[in-house]
Amino acid sequence: MRLFTRQASLFGAMLLAVISATILYAEEKPLTMVVMDPLAAPLSCPCVEGYAQRKYEALEAFLEKQMGQSVHLLFTESLETLKPEDLAGGTIDVVIGKDSVVRYDTKQKGLSATALARLTDKTGSTTQYGMIVVPKDDPAQKPADLKGYQIYFGAIDAAEKHEAAIELLTKAGITLPETLEISQACSDGACKILELEGPTKGAAVISSYAAPLLEGCGTIKKGDLRVIGKTKTVPFVTAFATDNLSPKQQKQVHDALMMVATEPELCSQLETLVGFVPVEEEDAAKKK
Repeated sequence: MRLFTRQASLFGAMLLAVISATILYAEEKPLTMVVMDPLAAPLSCPCVEGYAQRKYEALEAFLEKQMGQSVHLLFTESLETLKPEDLAGGTIDVVIGKDSVVRYDTKQKGLSATALARLTDKTGSTTQYGMIVVPKDDPAQKPADLKGYQIYFGAIDAAEKHEAAIELLTKAGITLPETLEISQACSDGACKILELEGPTKGAAVISSYAAPLLEGCGTIKKGDLRVIGKTKTVPFVTAFATDNLSPKQQKQVHDALMMVATEPELCSQLETLVGFVPVEEEDAAKKK
């Protein structure tokens, strides 16, 4: 009987130690925040003063203070480039980037992502749109004039340069080829239509947020391109929580993001007018 009691006590002590270690690990496990925002400083260039230099390190520190938890910050243009060793806590927990890109990438990674909040720009807007451009001397004046043109679209994950552009051109009566010409970067498409020779005429779809950078970085000269059409607006920078976070943790992140608006200096560092704002209820419920 005594032997049984000792064994039970030993087992109980071991179980308690395991539980305590698990709790300690959960408390110490850092929250991994992946930033894919094209206007984040590490993912952009300092060509235009005060633009596209968002300092997410400041948000990292703010979230740590608000949540009382270590936050591990990563920058990448695609989740596919991340390796397991990059993730301090072993999981991708929060992703902030272009709405359509994050939805596409998390789906490719087999993650469910819930939209928590959207970051406003300096005017308070949370949206962007695609711009159809042609060389300045091109005769086209509107999307319907692009029949027979070589049109360069953005990748499928960039809603403003792909899906929204297809919709605009189709409504304008333009018959598109089965295989579209894709330019990953706005600068690529812009340069290609300026370099076309002979009878071929070209148009490109670029992102509204990227337009200032094309001239600012010297990719093209001021006035080289002319806008002949704009797509519908689509959501821009959105913060998502993956299913690696519990509903309670997701709420904590959401509440912390809502507090950004109370910090003028942080808003300045993030180049935002009023910080993060809630997404529509039905949008937040989407799992992609």
